[in-house]
Amino acid sequence: MPHALAMPSPGFQALILCGPGVSLNTFTATPEEFPKALIPIANRPMIWYPLDWCYRMGITNIHLITPPSSAKAIEAALSQNPHLTSLPLPRADILAPKDLTQTSGTAEILRLPEVQEAVTGDFLVLPCDLICEVAGESLLEAWMIQQGGLGGAAASSLDYLGPRMGIGGEKGGRRGGLGVWFQTKGEGSIKGEETDFVSTTPLDLPIVPPPKGSLRSNISKLVYSTTTDTLKDITEEKKGFPVRHGLIRKHGRIRMLTTYRDAHIYLFPHWVLDMVKRNETMDSISEDVVGWWAKAGWQDGLGDKLGLREIFEGGGSDDNNREGESGSHHSGLIEEDMDIGSMSTTSTSNLQTGPSSKTDSTRPGFASRVSTPASKQDSSSSLPPQPNQKLTIPPILAYIHPSDPSAPLIRRIDTSHLLLSISLRLAKLDSVEEAGRPASSPFAHAHKIAYAGGIAQRCTVSKADCLFAENVTVEEKCVVKESVIGANCHIKSGARLTRCLLMDGAVVGERCQLTGCILGRRCQVGRESVLKECEVQEGNVVAEETDAKGEKFMVFEGLDDEEEGGEGELGGDDGVEDGPDIAGGGEYELIQSS
Repeated sequence: MPHALAMPSPGFQALILCGPGVSLNTFTATPEEFPKALIPIANRPMIWYPLDWCYRMGITNIHLITPPSSAKAIEAALSQNPHLTSLPLPRADILAPKDLTQTSGTAEILRLPEVQEAVTGDFLVLPCDLICEVAGESLLEAWMIQQGGLGGAAASSLDYLGPRMGIGGEKGGRRGGLGVWFQTKGEGSIKGEETDFVSTTPLDLPIVPPPKGSLRSNISKLVYSTTTDTLKDITEEKKGFPVRHGLIRKHGRIRMLTTYRDAHIYLFPHWVLDMVKRNETMDSISEDVVGWWAKAGWQDGLGDKLGLREIFEGGGSDDNNREGESGSHHSGLIEEDMDIGSMSTTSTSNLQTGPSSKTDSTRPGFASRVSTPASKQDSSSSLPPQPNQKLTIPPILAYIHPSDPSAPLIRRIDTSHLLLSISLRLAKLDSVEEAGRPASSPFAHAHKIAYAGGIAQRCTVSKADCLFAENVTVEEKCVVKESVIGANCHIKSGARLTRCLLMDGAVVGERCQLTGCILGRRCQVGRESVLKECEVQEGNVVAEETDAKGEKFMVFEGLDDEEEGGEGELGGDDGVEDGPDIAGGGEYELIQSS
């Protein structure tokens, strides 16, 4: 799979949402200094992965949306971190709206004036914790064929009112959207991982089947989407899962999935911003924007309640004359609706929209050389739609990622278990040095062990499933298996590490035994400690000879002004930077992991 390289711009903008990382609170206790987007996954900052994915598909107009409190830390990382500075130019822009907080909903972010002003065309929304091996250009291609400017070329449904072989397409009909869901069960699954409830219905078969390997065969129409927790609340309240008659009348075949999860990858047309702006009760993109949009496709009257009629018929916000609405994008390409089909001698394409286009779709098709010119057609086709006409909702499509073990990886890294599991999985990839750049994964490192001189001769390191960053020191008689070791870490003599993740600057004492642990930056584990499935916060010190399982070693400041110490000491003689001074009121606690 190719690495980041120059590709023609698809005209999309990308919004990467850099959230607070509440579920990773052991390592994001101070988001102002170390936000979730900078947590290392296989020795690279988390934000590197969605950025690299965008660059590989040709999207260079990228905005990192973050609360103002975290903006400086992310800006510094973009300028100094070697993995981020090695990404192609232009560099991503940081957008820190003044009203954005660590608790703002994802849909609320799209309503912020700074975001509304920044988005000028169709856009892609991504989370900062995304790992995706699926080629982004394949997703864009599937969306463009089904819903983009060339969408009408492949649309076999008679009620399709979008652009028929038109470029741009906003004047010829409104585009739909696309979301991505992936399987959470099977190989590499994590017990208790969050899931969503998704219902889809198959699309009409195209006249020309998709080529082998195309993602289009896994794309269907979304009709219902919510979280599993919300589904449980509904079933408990209703004593079952109620299904509306309107859904059954509209769609005879419905597939319901309960083990898949929303990847939070959304390809949205520009008009979605107006819909979110009009509906201030929408708080979440996943539950509210996508969920209500999917329901509006089959629930009569819901589209009008969401204000879609005013948006589609030109009565939108004051900004509806911006570039995005006319079909042109930030890439600088000037687009206009043109009937490419009229240039062909065999096409029956027509750029008309509204009820007239559906009427025309039932008529026999003639080649353009014998069809009636548009200027001589019934003038009623150009009349504005009547108020009582049925509103046609552009579909929201769902790409359901196959659950085949050999399928490309899609995961969201928003828990400690996933952080460890995916880091260890990426550590097993062949390095560029071993496989060669053309054959290596885009996530492969140049070397599995960046500095071999730091590893003593009388120690055991399983190179096939380990990943060592720069300036790592491993003393004699150590055993390191299936682990990821960050830069400047120090593993002292006799230590044994299995399935561990060490962030930059961590120190492991003599004869320690660590299994399934995650150590934060610049923390220290005292000698002869035995830890299993534990997490250690940044700068924390675990006392010598500690024996613990499934615990979190964290520091809480300001809980007790008279408390001067806790379990162990901060700082020491081993070259570890001193942590927070707790003499003024810090307190250590061991928190049992849930």
